[in-house]
Amino acid sequence: MRKLFLLLALLLTMSVSAQPKREFRGAWIQCVNGQFQGMGTQKMQQTLLYQLDELQKDGVNAIIFQVRPECDALYQSSLEPWSRFLTGQQGKAPSPYWDPLQWMIEQCHQRGMELHAWINPYRAKTKGTTMLATSHVGIQHPERCFTYDDLLILNPGIPENRDYICAVAKDIVTRYDVDGIHMDDYFYPYPAAGQTIPDDQQYRLYNNGIQNRGDWRRYNVNLFIKQFYETVHAAKPWVKVGISPFGIYRNKKSSAIGSNTNGLQNYDDLYADVLLWVNNGWLDYCVPQIYWEIGNKAADYDTLIRWWDQYAGGRPLFIGEDIERTVKATDPKNPSQNQQPAKHQLHQQMPHVKGTVLWYAKAAVDNTGNYGTMLRNNYWRYPALQPEMPFIDKKTTKKPRKVKPVWTSDGYILFWTAPRGKQWNEVATSYVVYRFDKGERVNLDNPSKIVGVTSNTYMKLPYKDGSQKYVYVVTALNRLQNESKPVKKTIKL
Repeated sequence: MRKLFLLLALLLTMSVSAQPKREFRGAWIQCVNGQFQGMGTQKMQQTLLYQLDELQKDGVNAIIFQVRPECDALYQSSLEPWSRFLTGQQGKAPSPYWDPLQWMIEQCHQRGMELHAWINPYRAKTKGTTMLATSHVGIQHPERCFTYDDLLILNPGIPENRDYICAVAKDIVTRYDVDGIHMDDYFYPYPAAGQTIPDDQQYRLYNNGIQNRGDWRRYNVNLFIKQFYETVHAAKPWVKVGISPFGIYRNKKSSAIGSNTNGLQNYDDLYADVLLWVNNGWLDYCVPQIYWEIGNKAADYDTLIRWWDQYAGGRPLFIGEDIERTVKATDPKNPSQNQQPAKHQLHQQMPHVKGTVLWYAKAAVDNTGNYGTMLRNNYWRYPALQPEMPFIDKKTTKKPRKVKPVWTSDGYILFWTAPRGKQWNEVATSYVVYRFDKGERVNLDNPSKIVGVTSNTYMKLPYKDGSQKYVYVVTALNRLQNESKPVKKTIKL
């Protein structure tokens, strides 16, 4: 019996250790698909509240919310017009009035989630947009844009456009308490048959001696990425810059370090030199969109996750997962199940993979293929803090003070006081509360012992009859979720 007990305990420990204490668990909430268009304030808020509540149950700890799909805004802006994906008409404010970005920040922070504002940098008009507001950059400065495949694109070869996009990012970061700012995979437009990018004039003016047109286009995007990163961190050092590139950097037939794939390429087709950005530290996290299935003939998931782990480990690597494709495909090694377990196992095996971003949030909320249930009951069952980013800052706050249980009219409450701190990295923004049985080793790396992550300086205790002793541990987190030293308190419950 004792051997059986020890075996069960070992299996439980192994299960717990399989869930890291720090992991980025993100979900993209997009507007460009029209899911909120013309919905109205009350209905959109109800829809988002339901999604956030379900995602919280699934273990999600970060929301990437689309706020600028086509040089417009799902927030109050003096630089760009209100988005048609909000009200149905570009430039028209929501009625009753609200600010979706500000509202989402508040709702996410109440749930212990980060909010990353997602912008599309260069796209000025999507294919479905037929009318632009008079204040839109495409109307105000048509000479800074070009048309391509029924899109309107801010020309990356024009220096003023880099300054303009960075001004928009600075405006968001300065006025809103976002935790991150995020760009997707649209740099130069995706190639369209029979069309060419009309940038001859800009190449003549700004080629900087670069002989190859492709190299020059990459140079333009590189200049922008560097400027964007520096702009954001100059405004607020703790705001994370994330980029979500297309899932293939280069194919092996194009480069010796390319992946064994055959598909569109960031470097050659979108002029996005993602590895340069990673290696130069021009982003804080990278989310390659590896949306294919394991065994895909042109772009095998297994091949690609290993490639990104090998070559892009200079910054935290989070994998963009397509929920619908994952659950529709069967595991080649176990045809009786979908590919979610096999993909999760690959994540665990990759030393540089520190998280996942779900494409897209609604598919998780709808529990497509039982994906959400697997997250909340298994893979993301316990809370997770954000991955550390020491390249931004390593400083921690001081310990919480005056940790003490107190009887109140609302029950037995554990109170504490915020540590003292003046600089942004010294100020506590939230707290982690752990609980251990009497005599149990205090192991703060075990996420199953976390009973709460809260921005409050108190937590209600589950008092029963006062006969059982527990050790409660409270730590403080700063804006980067760097964790303070612990404070322990033995409490009878």
